[in-house]
Amino acid sequence: MLSVEKSEVSGAATESRGELDGSKLLSEARRVLEAEAGAIAGLVQRLDHRFSEAVELLWAVEGRAIVTGVGKSGIVARKLASTLTSTGTPATFLHPVDGLHGDLGIVSRGDLGIFISKSGSTSELTGLMEYMLRLGLPTIGLTGDPGSPLAKNVTVALDCRVGEEACPMDIVPTSSTTAAIAMGDALAIVLLQRKGFRPEDFARFHPGGALGRRLTLRVADLMVTDAYPEITEKALMRDCIGPLAHMRGTVPIVDSKRRVVGVVTAGDLTRLMSGRDDFLDLPVSEVMTKDPKRTFGDTLAGIVVREMEDHGIMALPVVDETGELKGMVHLHDVLRADVA
Repeated sequence: MLSVEKSEVSGAATESRGELDGSKLLSEARRVLEAEAGAIAGLVQRLDHRFSEAVELLWAVEGRAIVTGVGKSGIVARKLASTLTSTGTPATFLHPVDGLHGDLGIVSRGDLGIFISKSGSTSELTGLMEYMLRLGLPTIGLTGDPGSPLAKNVTVALDCRVGEEACPMDIVPTSSTTAAIAMGDALAIVLLQRKGFRPEDFARFHPGGALGRRLTLRVADLMVTDAYPEITEKALMRDCIGPLAHMRGTVPIVDSKRRVVGVVTAGDLTRLMSGRDDFLDLPVSEVMTKDPKRTFGDTLAGIVVREMEDHGIMALPVVDETGELKGMVHLHDVLRADVA
């Protein structure tokens, strides 16, 4: 009898789960994504001067950003601390309970506190917030309740409220954590721009792996320099045939001081051949692309590959500060270096 009851229960459960098969599963997934996208869109509408004030507080901090939260908000806080650290703002995550049981020593004058809480009334945060306020530290709150104790006591409160969670029971933190993550990302990215943070700065914090190569490898490491042809603007197109084949379809044209004044490509030659019988006797100065795009040896490879892809360029002349030709960098070489 018991086995029959189990079977009936199992069958009923299977049938219930089957109600979300196929298109209904996709429909529910779309609902979740739309709810979370709507939560972020709501943040955009409520952004005001307080966001700018929060960025200025972070920009001026002399110590570290101490980021804290409990539960899912604590996970968001860890992510924000990591993002800030990797973009030039020293930050650390501090669990509020650990802080009140011996770890407050990591909080110093000159630091800044960032508190993340959906309700803004999380009791575990109260003691830590009071400690930072006693030290006179600036504080930023990311909360879903602008009228909460957290919002009323921090230096700047950012409104991260959402209409409802993506969870159909409006219980599981979903839209609210997405909104908090997005607000934290906005703070970190605007802050790095406020600081004038450059790709070179980012490279110092990411020296390893493919990202490290992208941020440390430079054009000088990849450019072709050996036996490079020197075609002058007085040369004829017949003088370009060999170099075009040898240099993979792009030849730089230089003046008497080896300064780049143009480029001729295999595409230029093909179009010329289809339209004129005397193409070999034409001066390269009549065919070349004048004042072409150039790059420098100290340019990051990741930057130059984006420029080439954006403009449909297969190769760029590499020049020094006077415009003198130093080599050529080819898109395929950069891509093979795994920096794109």
